[in-house]
Amino acid sequence: MKIKIAVIGLGYVGLPLARLFATKYHVVGFDINTKRVKELQSGIDSTLEVNNEDLQSVLKNNTNFEKGLFCTDDIDSIKDCNYYIVTVPTPVDSTNRPILTPLYKASETVGQVLKKGDIVIYESTVYPGVTEEECVPVLENMSSLTFNEDFFIGYSPERINPGDKEHTVDKILKVTSGSTPDVGQKVDELYASVIVAGTHLAPTIKVAEAAKVIENSQRDINIAFVNELAKIFNLMEIDTNAVLEAASTKWNFLPFKPGLVGGHCIGVDPYYLAQKAQTFGYHPEIILAGRRMNDGMGKYVASEVIKLMVQKDVKIKNSEVLVLGITFKENCPDVRNTKSVDVVSNLNTYGVNLTIYDPWASSIEVMEEYGLKTTSNLPDKKYEAIVLTVAHREFKEIDIRSYLKEGGILYDVKGFLTCNVEGRL
Repeated sequence: MKIKIAVIGLGYVGLPLARLFATKYHVVGFDINTKRVKELQSGIDSTLEVNNEDLQSVLKNNTNFEKGLFCTDDIDSIKDCNYYIVTVPTPVDSTNRPILTPLYKASETVGQVLKKGDIVIYESTVYPGVTEEECVPVLENMSSLTFNEDFFIGYSPERINPGDKEHTVDKILKVTSGSTPDVGQKVDELYASVIVAGTHLAPTIKVAEAAKVIENSQRDINIAFVNELAKIFNLMEIDTNAVLEAASTKWNFLPFKPGLVGGHCIGVDPYYLAQKAQTFGYHPEIILAGRRMNDGMGKYVASEVIKLMVQKDVKIKNSEVLVLGITFKENCPDVRNTKSVDVVSNLNTYGVNLTIYDPWASSIEVMEEYGLKTTSNLPDKKYEAIVLTVAHREFKEIDIRSYLKEGGILYDVKGFLTCNVEGRL
């Protein structure tokens, strides 16, 4: 049977995957966001994960093709597919509880077109059990088909690193799994046909789900550790970066650095694991302690900036403060769950006048998501304080100190700047 793939969700995860599969297979990319679909149909990716030339090389304007990618918001266009790959986001709410609504909605969409023999593969990050216990019932209800008799499922956790042009989707080893041993082999072979880094077939779907959430939980805990070290060494007036550089001379020292931990993975996945653990009556201590430490860093940075301003007799109320960067990481337009916003919101409580400069972020998206005004052009004025929260490469090209008023302070969250600064993590 000819393989026809539908990728449900064309964001940071779905589009690079759809583009990759389209170099070998018939692929239909489906998204409910009509604006996003029209953008992709024109050969442009505003997330910058796929360059326009690579996208345009696989694009098709209809579904009549052997290999390539057709982007659509029309469910009828995915009816003939036999592999459905779900790549929708799985965020948390204001109380850090998992939001599975996008996953339910995507499963409903797939369920409407599901046929006997089809395989549905989930890539969205979830806690162990979601794929089989939450998604399968939706597929069964919508399709009136029986799981593992009429249709089958797989799970292959996404491993996209937004903004990373070296570790692209095809160069990162992929974990795969299936609802039966035979389906596991089929899912593994499908990914192995395009992933040059290779694949790892997990024994069960729950193992693959668990592997994903602990990858980022591990990073979260390690970053929380160095964030705590930064707080301690700041009290001791010791340069944290110098300490880490010295410690890194040992062969088995892990090179983590302090900073703001946001984004759609590290800042979210630990809550999924913690939530599931609590349903079994276990309260995770280390995982949630790491989250508390990292979630509090925005407030800590803001308070350190204000403290330095007070120490240098710089006025606080109505002072002009420049924040460099609002995205969740450097050289990337992704603003999902960015912790730079925490720095901004805490600085605002002191009555300062904030200017947020980010050459990568969409000012429209930031306004819609956070109600914050940003600019992609650095204003020609001077500030009482400048706070660098994101290490965009463009900031290296700026004589940042020339934008400081006399006696003003420069705080470098990322330890990115080579010039003298008054404060850094």
